[in-house]
Amino acid sequence: MPSSKFAIEDRNRYATGLNSYHESEAIAGALPKAQNLPQKHHLGLYPERISGSSFTAKRAVNKQTFMWRVLPSAAQSSWTQVPDHPLNQNFHTDLSFLPDQLSWKPFKIETDCNFIDGLRLIGGAGDATIKNGVAYYSFSCGVDMDEQTAFYSADGDWLIVPQIGALDIQTELGMLRVRPREICVVPRGIRFRVTLPSGQTRGYVIETFSGHFDVPELGIIGSLGLANLRDFEIPCAAFTDTDAVTTLLVKMAGKVSRASLKGSAFNAVAWHGTYYPFKYDLGKFMTMGSTLYDHQDPSIFTVLTCPSDKPDHPAVDFIYIGPRWLVMEDTLHVPYFHRNTMSEFAAVISGGFDTSPMPEELIGMCMLHNGMSTHGMSAPVIEHSMNKEIKPEKIPDDHVAVLVESCYPIGLTEWARKLGEPDVGGDEENDFGGYKRVFDASLALKGRMQ
Repeated sequence: MPSSKFAIEDRNRYATGLNSYHESEAIAGALPKAQNLPQKHHLGLYPERISGSSFTAKRAVNKQTFMWRVLPSAAQSSWTQVPDHPLNQNFHTDLSFLPDQLSWKPFKIETDCNFIDGLRLIGGAGDATIKNGVAYYSFSCGVDMDEQTAFYSADGDWLIVPQIGALDIQTELGMLRVRPREICVVPRGIRFRVTLPSGQTRGYVIETFSGHFDVPELGIIGSLGLANLRDFEIPCAAFTDTDAVTTLLVKMAGKVSRASLKGSAFNAVAWHGTYYPFKYDLGKFMTMGSTLYDHQDPSIFTVLTCPSDKPDHPAVDFIYIGPRWLVMEDTLHVPYFHRNTMSEFAAVISGGFDTSPMPEELIGMCMLHNGMSTHGMSAPVIEHSMNKEIKPEKIPDDHVAVLVESCYPIGLTEWARKLGEPDVGGDEENDFGGYKRVFDASLALKGRMQ
């Protein structure tokens, strides 16, 4: 499947190629030639730079973009805190770290909320003030953000995963349309606004405090595979020319503040650089897998990763569990039982999770298995998989799920903890899920002696 089929068309223009240098102008000639800082721009634009890394970071990871704006971002008021915003959280006091395996039914869509007001923190870990940690949110909304409102996170990159409904994301560098089976990343500090071209929406946001999302290294896979760089799409310059005052919201250190901005937050007429938002169609993922026996690790399905301060332990591995062929011989095709040092947060986008179909009312559900907590398939699924005839089997095209692995244990908010339901086999009353004992020690020993 070279790409996904979408219910709504995307007519925006994009550049392609992640980690490349890009330049774009909404008016021909708006980009200065041969220098960034002419004494006076010939169109009367103001130069402004946004840095996603230190100036001296190695070239491969240096993230810098120059913009030329109708008015500079400095044309703003002072900030005031928004005391009762749902995004206000203190990770040190507001989260409960539990070994429970929990799942959540699809969250109710808040039809009277916009994208920002409809965000709810599920859980997280770490501390944004030292750029170390993650946060997982659900979002649901039914109305557009106000035309004169913009938001940005100073705490981290946002990976946005719609499950129902499309998002039009207006950013400082241009427009993105993001539909179910697509994802997008809005980097730390980039201002944006969300409208709803197809009505009500629901989905998830993964925020990482410790760095930037990037594709994983390919190693012995070679130069092609997984999420290919050419398939990432970057917006082209588009600007709003207005003198109306804009309300600007920021999340910094887990607290939301508000300021007023002269003109639009989206008044960049031209830009060039290496720091930008992007989107990706999961249907273009080039899947790798076992072709003879046993399972490969799910890390082989990693679309994007973000490092932590611990070598070889990512803050986030964002993994796509989608259509593919299972052709392994004499192999249990469903996922095996597992206890992982990484926490695992999963969500069903459509159809089902891996080989298992989902009832319609559970599509959109999510689940969390914290570090070293056991997870695996139910007893009926395991028994069926152990006894069925093994033959090539394709996971259906509509089975799309995502998995987020993190080196951090994930603490839950009170809201999430109260809504969560146990996602384990059961207890003594129902025989701990009904897993059957098949092993007979006496027969095994008798077989060894023979």
